[in-house]
Amino acid sequence: MSQTGKKYTSVAAKVDRLKNYTVPDAVALVKETSFTKFDATVECHIRLGVDPRQADQQVRGVVVLPNGLGKTVRILVFAQGEGARLAQEAGADYVADTDEWIKKIQDGWTDFDVAVATPDMMGRVGRLGKVLGPRGLMPNPKAGTVAPATDIPRVIKEARAGRIEFRLDKTGNLHVPVGKVGFPQDKLAENLQTFLDAVKKAKPAAAKGNYIRRVTVTSTMGPGIRVDAGV
Repeated sequence: MSQTGKKYTSVAAKVDRLKNYTVPDAVALVKETSFTKFDATVECHIRLGVDPRQADQQVRGVVVLPNGLGKTVRILVFAQGEGARLAQEAGADYVADTDEWIKKIQDGWTDFDVAVATPDMMGRVGRLGKVLGPRGLMPNPKAGTVAPATDIPRVIKEARAGRIEFRLDKTGNLHVPVGKVGFPQDKLAENLQTFLDAVKKAKPAAAKGNYIRRVTVTSTMGPGIRVDAGV
């Protein structure tokens, strides 16, 4: 067995696979069972009791985690004129205000984490669907990433602060980062609880039966820990 395998086996033994831990206990355990040399990301995975093939059972939303994500967020803004000026003043990493930017992205450049656009730019941005869509980078009004020029500074601030978008995948699951192992336990627990509350609020009216079926938190390479979602 490899050294990594031994480490994983050792920390996994601390987890009761059949137990649903409270949010504070789950966070304490995810910190205890992380064995990477770097500050690992903590992720939350939720299995939902909805049918992802049905339009009226989609689960999607945006939440600002109160304690951020512990990482640098690179922001690109598609805007011109006043919107471009406000984006630059608000600290956007890139302001895509010409067709040269559109071509650059069409050619495969995606060195950013969040893309925001003003409505007047969406005609051009729409040409980037094949590049940005699969990467989850396509600006979208429902996600709050298509906004009037005057709202751009607020959107940039939220993205820097820990704004995450969650969206049901084809298998009926949600996957999001909620912070870093190095966060204080109470800060990480607050982020996790905030995300769980947002998912509960996003429950579709058409969802029947048990909505949140399983919640698991894990650190990079660490074991999964089941969480009592309180529902």
